[in-house]
Amino acid sequence: MAELKESFRDSVGTITHDGKRNWIFPKRPSGKFYNARTALSILYLVVFFTLPWIKVEGEPLFLFNVLERKFILFGKIFWPQDFFIFVFGMLTFIVFIVLFTVVFGRIFCGWVCPQTIFMEMVFRKIEYWIEGDADKQKALARAPWNKEKILKRGAKFIAFYSLSFIIANYFLSYLIGMDQVMLYIREGIAAHLSVFIPLVFFSGVFFFVYWWFREQACIIVCPYGRLQGVMLDPNSIVVAYDYRRGEPRSRFKRHREESEKVGDCVDCLECVKVCPTGIDIRNGTQLECINCTACIDACDAIMKKFNRPTGLIKYASEKNIAQGEKTRFTPRMIAYSVVLVLLICVLAGLLLSRKDVQVNVMRAQGLLYQQQPNNQISNLYNITLVNKTRKTMPVSLALEEPKVAGAIKMVGSNITVPAEGIGNGVFFIYLPKERITKRNSKIKIAVFANGRKIDVVKTNFLAPSL
Repeated sequence: MAELKESFRDSVGTITHDGKRNWIFPKRPSGKFYNARTALSILYLVVFFTLPWIKVEGEPLFLFNVLERKFILFGKIFWPQDFFIFVFGMLTFIVFIVLFTVVFGRIFCGWVCPQTIFMEMVFRKIEYWIEGDADKQKALARAPWNKEKILKRGAKFIAFYSLSFIIANYFLSYLIGMDQVMLYIREGIAAHLSVFIPLVFFSGVFFFVYWWFREQACIIVCPYGRLQGVMLDPNSIVVAYDYRRGEPRSRFKRHREESEKVGDCVDCLECVKVCPTGIDIRNGTQLECINCTACIDACDAIMKKFNRPTGLIKYASEKNIAQGEKTRFTPRMIAYSVVLVLLICVLAGLLLSRKDVQVNVMRAQGLLYQQQPNNQISNLYNITLVNKTRKTMPVSLALEEPKVAGAIKMVGSNITVPAEGIGNGVFFIYLPKERITKRNSKIKIAVFANGRKIDVVKTNFLAPSL
């Protein structure tokens, strides 16, 4: 009997037993969670479509130009030399995903994942507007290709592909900047055919995903759903059906006798009808569930009609359901949340403490030291400066330590580092021989830009044996 109850896990609800596509026509959701998701989606979309237009000192607020290895985050330019920050950021992201999922389940997928936002809150709403709710969509799918079907499918095709093309352009703007995208538009397709063809291709990919592939992206392609099975445990908070309260089910009984041993579930299947991945949440946590809360809203609406308490489907852990406890913030959740906050704080600290100018000083290769007049010893150095700002920087050097009668003399003119560029220079450091106490001494060089100390660099100074 147990094997029969778990048999639904042997197949995916969106694929029939003979391997064909089982199309899902979810009913239009409504309720407090759906309203909250809609509000969050509006904010999400406003941010997504607004950020490429925002500039800081003439540069985009965000830019991820992989080809030119130029990255801008919150107006700050990041170079390949800042790669360690990227590595730490990726590690933080991975740990965040693991800990967040262990504690809060797959809430990311249902509330802020771009696939869900665009599919459920944009394309699905357009579909409801053109074709109607689930029953009308099913009828249209079964109908022959008459005038009504051609008009509705044609309008949907134009709307979906136009929106996909707009989204592709905005994603391109995050790679090359909105100014460059607008330049391509003004100069026309013929002048930038090499850009337009890939753009049409990626628009087609977006269109394919939202027209045909849909929930398969979450079920088949997305690795996060697969990882959910190994990251969740009985304490993880997920969208769950309270089987202790709901079973055994009583079919559409508005009034029950006190002697009847039935649960609150009326087996109306509303939770199944609104599910965008076509699952029955009453079967327990499943790979296909994206925690979108549509089933919670649908079930709560039915419970109110039958004068029964809401929350038959709710955010809860398996342990909460099994032991009849309310969902609460446990010490483990607090500990994991603290770890997440600390990781974010460390990453934010690295981003904020990143130096605007990176300085690298090395002794000239193949040379030890030089005997100079007036009983002085000199060493030759090469300096490389990476200017990560948008301003040209004239640079000067001064000997910080040891505080002796030493001097720094540039070879050639002083260094001027161009904005977002690299500057190089060669210089000598002179030290009095009588003040040198070691063959290999540690020295510090202060680097100034526009009269302000921007860095202190440590290096070695070689001298004759004492």
